[in-house]
Amino acid sequence: MRSAAVDEDKSVRESRMNALTKTVAQRTTGPLPAGHPPVKTAKIGVLLVNLGTPDGTDFKPMRRYLKEFLSDKRVIEWPRIAWYQVLYGIVLNTRPKKSGAAYAEIWNKERNESPLRTFTRAQGEKLAVRMAGHGEVVVDWAMRYGNPSIAERTDYLMSQGCERILVYPLYPQYSASTTATVNDKFFEHMMAQRWMPAVRTVPAYHDEPVYIDALARSIESHLATLDFEPEHVICSYHGIPQSYFRKGDPYHCHCQKTSRLLDERLGWPKGRLMTTFQSRFGPEEWLQPYTDKTIEKLAKEGVKNIAVLNPGFVSDCLETLEEIAGEAGEIFHEAGGENFTHIPCLNDSEAGMDVIEAMVRRELRGWID
Repeated sequence: MRSAAVDEDKSVRESRMNALTKTVAQRTTGPLPAGHPPVKTAKIGVLLVNLGTPDGTDFKPMRRYLKEFLSDKRVIEWPRIAWYQVLYGIVLNTRPKKSGAAYAEIWNKERNESPLRTFTRAQGEKLAVRMAGHGEVVVDWAMRYGNPSIAERTDYLMSQGCERILVYPLYPQYSASTTATVNDKFFEHMMAQRWMPAVRTVPAYHDEPVYIDALARSIESHLATLDFEPEHVICSYHGIPQSYFRKGDPYHCHCQKTSRLLDERLGWPKGRLMTTFQSRFGPEEWLQPYTDKTIEKLAKEGVKNIAVLNPGFVSDCLETLEEIAGEAGEIFHEAGGENFTHIPCLNDSEAGMDVIEAMVRRELRGWID
């Protein structure tokens, strides 16, 4: 009886509090004094943010992009005096040409942009359609490095009357070098504002059921189109230096949990789904096992058929299309493998949009319902 009474008191209290609060859509502007400037209807902004992209594949735009990216202290944690000698003395003089050639292989020539920009735009547009029932919500998208910038699109949202903004770093697994630097850049821009909107940020969602199910369905549907059966399916995540992990970055743990939950959802024999890490850069030891080394080893051991997916990438980009679909496939074939397939990222597919919409609706609770 006591428990029932407590539950009833809690229900009454919640009902009373709900009656005393309003969502953004329920708030109205009262009568204004004569001569008062127009007051915009309050809006809620949703800003999708991915890593970034160069504006072109030539040397200058590539150098500009790489300079911004590799100057980020969250990305390269070396002492500045040591790193800048390497960055300005070597990297920015040699890497733009090499990276530009790699981007040229995957460039969206119709739109004259990288696939990452194409997919992120599509995600923003499709999310806006899905949120159309909430007229107070304004959806936009930006890049941490390159264009459109976080500052530019945040200013746009504020110009539309957004008094509250949800920042959505498009990274399922948290890392200081990805999620944190998006939030850093957003709040850095806020520091220059006289008036600052209320802000929420989407946390990691590496273990969310909707995300795990979307990955599983993308794997199952892709494998169903093949005329061979992969002996192994490899989850290849972007790596980080092991020193970052030792300092407390949870990224490795998030990746491992995603793979474990995905393995459970697929119900495959133990060992068929594997976890590896790619895209290492510089002399440090990175998270292991390395994707390229693993693929080569499997082929040399007699494995003939494999598939690779990139669960940590919301959209296909240079690291998935050129490094995995291209280079990794070549490594496998040259080492004796026969059939290689890359499973596309969720991109702007229905399953991918289900994940993005679910995270947005969850984080907007109290603001829109």
